[in-house]
Amino acid sequence: MPIVIPKALPAFKVLSEENIFVMGDVRASTQDIRPIELAIVNLMPTKIETETQLLRLVSNSPLQVKVTLIKTDSYTPTHVSGAHLSRFYKTFDEVRDRRFDGLIITGAPVETLEFEDVKYWKELTEIMDWADRSVTSTLFICWGAQAGLYYHYGIKKYVLPKKLFGIYKNSAVNPYDPLLKGMDDVFNIPMSRHTEIDQAAVLNTPELEVLACGKECGISIVKSRDDKKIFLTGHSEYDRDTLHKEYRRDVEKGEPIEPPVNYYTERGDAVDFSWKSAANLIFYNWLNYYVYQVTPYDIES
Repeated sequence: MPIVIPKALPAFKVLSEENIFVMGDVRASTQDIRPIELAIVNLMPTKIETETQLLRLVSNSPLQVKVTLIKTDSYTPTHVSGAHLSRFYKTFDEVRDRRFDGLIITGAPVETLEFEDVKYWKELTEIMDWADRSVTSTLFICWGAQAGLYYHYGIKKYVLPKKLFGIYKNSAVNPYDPLLKGMDDVFNIPMSRHTEIDQAAVLNTPELEVLACGKECGISIVKSRDDKKIFLTGHSEYDRDTLHKEYRRDVEKGEPIEPPVNYYTERGDAVDFSWKSAANLIFYNWLNYYVYQVTPYDIES
């Protein structure tokens, strides 16, 4: 089944060329079906790239998924045109009276700041409070996961000695959880962060359950026991070349950065896309088991 997005959104053309079933609003309105209403709070500077990555993953299900992109009103991004934001994004004020089946809160390049020092922190806390009331299940990614764990459970983050950067092996702590259904015993997750969550605090929080972790990267997937919140500390949504672009960017800036580990082939001229199937399963399982199977048919009820 398709994802429903505006035909003018750059991701529409990209995904169509990949033979992913995308549908414009006009055609979708003629179908007698209640789509899954999904909102995405996109905090990444690479707005268009992140849109495409996430839309590609949520398209991999038999559900019709209608997507609403949300921007912060308290901070204006500088890496994307104002015209793109005005045309395709809504502010939180425009959606705060609506209900959604699912919500995704992305990462953001602000992880070394204290949460309260982030310009849009107050607005983000309002969004997280609203999600508790108005969203069936929320998926938090990377810094978004750190922010959610801190705000909801008081779990702090710490600066790492050096950036955790590359592809890391993970294993299921609870292989029978629906989110990990169909996963291999060991699966890869891209990581790109300067900080880590207080893992002892996570383990000592009764409301949380660790689903997966890695020897080198630590806890990678956590959920709330009421199934309303899923926290991913990595970037499963990343494309094949995303870490390469980040590496080249940091090198050009003169920042201290090592090549992403377990990423380039031995020849150094290509990348092993070794996390693609795991990423598709995580997003598919989340939409199916944590959203579709439990969301009310009458979304406004």
